[in-house]
Amino acid sequence: MTSHQACPSLSRRTFAKVALAGGGALALGGALSGCSQPANSENDTEEGGAQGETQAQVIVTMPTGAEPAAGFDPFVSWGCGEHVHEPLIQSTLIVTNADMSFSNDLATDYFCSEDGLTWTFSIRDDAVFSDGEPLTAADVAFTINGILSSPTAEADLSMVDEAVATGDYTVELHLNRPFNILLYTLANVGICPEHAHGADYGEHPIGSGRYVLTQWDKGQQVIFDANPTYYGEKPQIERVVVLFMDEDASLAAAQSGSVDLAYTSATFAENIVSGYDLFDCETVDSRGISLPMLPAGSTWESGGQTFEAGNNVTSDLALRQAMSIALDRNLAIQHTLGGFGTPAFSVSDGMPWASEDMRVEADVKRAKTILAEGGWAAGSDGILVKGDMRAEFDLLYMAPDTVRQALAADFAEQMAALGIKVNVQGLSWDELEPQSYSQAILWGWGSNSPVEIYELNHSDGWGDYACRKSDATDGYLEQAVSQTDIADSYEYYRLAQWDGQVGVTPESDAPWVWIANVDHLYFAREGLKVAEQKPHPHGHGWSIINNVDKWSW
Repeated sequence: MTSHQACPSLSRRTFAKVALAGGGALALGGALSGCSQPANSENDTEEGGAQGETQAQVIVTMPTGAEPAAGFDPFVSWGCGEHVHEPLIQSTLIVTNADMSFSNDLATDYFCSEDGLTWTFSIRDDAVFSDGEPLTAADVAFTINGILSSPTAEADLSMVDEAVATGDYTVELHLNRPFNILLYTLANVGICPEHAHGADYGEHPIGSGRYVLTQWDKGQQVIFDANPTYYGEKPQIERVVVLFMDEDASLAAAQSGSVDLAYTSATFAENIVSGYDLFDCETVDSRGISLPMLPAGSTWESGGQTFEAGNNVTSDLALRQAMSIALDRNLAIQHTLGGFGTPAFSVSDGMPWASEDMRVEADVKRAKTILAEGGWAAGSDGILVKGDMRAEFDLLYMAPDTVRQALAADFAEQMAALGIKVNVQGLSWDELEPQSYSQAILWGWGSNSPVEIYELNHSDGWGDYACRKSDATDGYLEQAVSQTDIADSYEYYRLAQWDGQVGVTPESDAPWVWIANVDHLYFAREGLKVAEQKPHPHGHGWSIINNVDKWSW
């Protein structure tokens, strides 16, 4: 049985590998031997929960890369960075809802100055840290300023100059430029105690969130228990156990009945596990190909570095448009993901800031017309030529990612039918990065924020790997991030994608070929009710338990 949850209109980093052949249950039992069970509640029964122990507990598997190497410290990478999620242990000022609107958490109210440079937050006066100390505006300012000064911080607060507590329960964030995407970041920044944040905080975190960290066996598991001092609604799930393991071990854990929710992928999804349903969550975990728009021999500045840039083949407009229009995304999803995905037309499909103009129907005939009108004709070997240039280019992906490898191979096969030769090659990041602006690359993106719409399309964005410059697009994006009411920004993001004359659609500049949003799949024990999920961002990990406190049996 498959439970498919369509999420409504959101750095790559060990539990030793569990053998598939009979060792799964034994190894898991050893990993869990240090767990003490929570006190029985009136809801406990003999059924439900891993090994039938308690309905107040869930045991979840995550990839080994989900374990935070630096611990549970928002000053480093907990809750932020490439794979964002709610921090669980710490509270946040605000939270995002399933429709990407905001609700208050620590904040009781907030507003922005007319110039977009000062955000003021009033915070609740009944929040206490798990050590009993009250949480005040000084802790909020300490956290924001601490992230700003931390050389290892992954939360992007570069638009903030300083946070200032103007009272016990009021804090101001002073910005160096209007940039309302800050709010989406704050929804994942856990507030830390000024009095108890030191070098070992990541291993022994103190927070005011829904859960406390009870135990961390590095390389194996973490255990969270409900925070008895939490100001909000008491979690329905009192204990959360997270096991870190490889994908085949995660399958073995489900097959042995040792866990309640086990992550998996399309490769293993057809393995029917008795007593479990396949939980299928749609995502904005997007896969797309950047196509450099400059001629070969160009250069590109990014992050203070100068890169070789440009590609004579991908810089041809007709070729870029034709590839995006010809691609049968549904076919690619069937071939590579077993159907567990949705067609991608942008980096933010289904989000409030998405543009319907990015969508395109697969049409090989029209693509061939575009190519012919663009001066491309079949050569003696069937590959298209234009003057002395062949329609042949390299497509790089980050090895050993098998999903990207499969998608790249399928793309190459579909383009071959057009007379375009795509040479697929997997590289390490160190090999790939220097070629980011000169070669076509299959990337993985996706966020519960419009930040990637901004960064992939703005001329100065860190993700403008297509090397596209547009004053019009930049202007719309600057207007979007300058709005003091978030809802007013959506239309500017749409205009940045297509304003009727200029844009990044397949019909206009086509700097990217978007392929698929990869569903996140889990084996969920029968009887476990996983609460409504927000759209999952890029990365298979902590996002699934953002709202574990609202799960039930």
